[in-house]
Amino acid sequence: MRRWLVALALAGTATMVLVGCVQPHRADGDLVDDWPALPAPQLFIPATDACLPRITVVVQAGTYETVDCGRSHLAEAVHVGTFTGPAAAGARPEPGSPALRTARAECDQRARLVIGGDWHSARLTLTIAVPSVTAWLAGARWYRCDLSETDSIDNTRPVNRVGSLRGAMIGDNPLVHRCFDPKLIGNNLNYMAPVLCTEPHRAEFVGVYVERDMSWAQFIKARQQVHRRCMALIAAFANVPNNSELPYRAGSIFYPPSQREWEEGDRGVRCFLWSDDRRLTRSMRGAGPQGLPAS
Repeated sequence: MRRWLVALALAGTATMVLVGCVQPHRADGDLVDDWPALPAPQLFIPATDACLPRITVVVQAGTYETVDCGRSHLAEAVHVGTFTGPAAAGARPEPGSPALRTARAECDQRARLVIGGDWHSARLTLTIAVPSVTAWLAGARWYRCDLSETDSIDNTRPVNRVGSLRGAMIGDNPLVHRCFDPKLIGNNLNYMAPVLCTEPHRAEFVGVYVERDMSWAQFIKARQQVHRRCMALIAAFANVPNNSELPYRAGSIFYPPSQREWEEGDRGVRCFLWSDDRRLTRSMRGAGPQGLPAS
């Protein structure tokens, strides 16, 4: 401010020196026509197809940062959508709200297009980011869909990676779930150790089904229903009949979404074939009754 005042004073002095030589400018009675209009303020919108050094569910314009996908990063923004209609009229959507569930469904579809398959089938997790409350009150109505690589099927903590996830589900990618050798403590599953399908193992990923809409509390009580849905996937995967003999051929292991993901609208349940009585040394895909006999 001090430097601006000095400049103004000097400008006034120069005017006084020149006043005898130049015809002074006379006011035309219009006080605004000589000033250019100020540009309309632009709301911050994050970039899509950008990689991010950190994961956050609330994006602040002041701390927003992207990095080259060829460098180490924790997430990749695969889509930026817009809340519309009633979702845009009220308060900012929160987990469990219909608006955020609709946004997550859009993110899910966009993520599949970017990576070439269902992200549930790989070591990936999907996060929805929204504007701050202050930005929402100022008119921001966007949401961002962020994909991250995770450590394992058991530890879904995002890990740093190098390279874009675009096309990650196409071809032979190490992110995709395949065969596992489960580690037990008594009768309880401790963790799933990933192995090559040609190595001895007792579990194999067979697919994902979308559970019907219900509360988290209801889902927790529906273990037998989840087991039956997974067994149907196992039968189709192994090309064996889904009949009374199926439980003598294989069991199931399933991984549901987290409670937070469930309340945001994720209903994708990951299903695994479980061989209790013998170790397998090949994939059971299309094995048929002889490859996966009843015992």
